[in-house]
Amino acid sequence: MILLLDTHVLLWALDTPERLATEIREQMESPHNEVLFSAASIWEIAIKCALGKASFPYSPDEIADGARKTGFTELPVTAAHGAKVVSLPLHHRDPFDRLLVAQALSTPATLLTADAALTAYSELVQQVNA
Repeated sequence: MILLLDTHVLLWALDTPERLATEIREQMESPHNEVLFSAASIWEIAIKCALGKASFPYSPDEIADGARKTGFTELPVTAAHGAKVVSLPLHHRDPFDRLLVAQALSTPATLLTADAALTAYSELVQQVNA
């Protein structure tokens, strides 16, 4: 199975994994699964840091490095991902979340997210409760 972590789930997995249900942690740790983090999440974190809205003590570079060291694979943003957003219904207006959904649908991967509103897009979107 291929798992794509949304920004919140990525941060929890790296900094406070105990916030994630045991089942989710086991999926992420299984050698049979590939865990992806999106370049879009690092971009979102960078913007929030620059605006002073981030409530975490790590830079975007540290988060990306930590994800790679954990064994997660970076998923670049491609033109196809960007173009896929146009076909998504407006269940959600956040551009980063919409791009993550487009990436999950294009890959395909199960998007693990804390945002219940995203589950309306596809059975590939799984809400994670923290």
